[in-house]
Amino acid sequence: MTAFRLFAVLALTVFLGLVIATDGASAQDRETPYWASLRYDEVRMRVGPSQEYPIEWVYKRKGLPVKVVRVRESWRFVEDPEGDRGWIARSQLVPDRGALVVGEGLVDMRAAANPASALRWRAEPGVVGKLLRCEANWCEIDVAGRIGWAPQERLWGAGEP
Repeated sequence: MTAFRLFAVLALTVFLGLVIATDGASAQDRETPYWASLRYDEVRMRVGPSQEYPIEWVYKRKGLPVKVVRVRESWRFVEDPEGDRGWIARSQLVPDRGALVVGEGLVDMRAAANPASALRWRAEPGVVGKLLRCEANWCEIDVAGRIGWAPQERLWGAGEP
C-alpha cells in the first residue's frame, strides 16, 4: 500500500469517526427555534440552565413535542404546548418531531391528506404521536402504530416553530 493511499484511508477513518461521534449532539445544535420531543417518560424542566436550579415542572409524557427557543451549552430553553417555558437538559430531548392533538372535541384521523378520505379513527385532545410528514395543511402521525392524517391546525408541534 502506498503512503498516499494509507494516508487517505487513515484520514477517511478519522473523519467518519468524528461524524459518528458528533451526529447525535449536532442534531440538537440547530438554529432556534426548532421542534424536539421528550426522550423519556419522566423529564424535569428547571427554572435555570443547570441542575443547581429548582425543578419547575415534571413531564410524564414521552414524545411530547416542545419548542426549543434558546440554547445554552447542554441546556435547552423550551416552550411546552401550554406556553410554559423553562430549561431541559439536551440529553432529555430527541430531535424527532412529535405532535399533540389540541383543540375542542375529537379529531378525525384520515387515510390521506384529504377530508373526504376514509376515516381511520378519532383522536381526542391530549393524544401524543410521532409526526411523520405534513403536506397541504395536513399531517400524518403515528400513535402507537395507528397512522392517520389530521388537519395541521389540530396538532401542536406541526408546522414552523
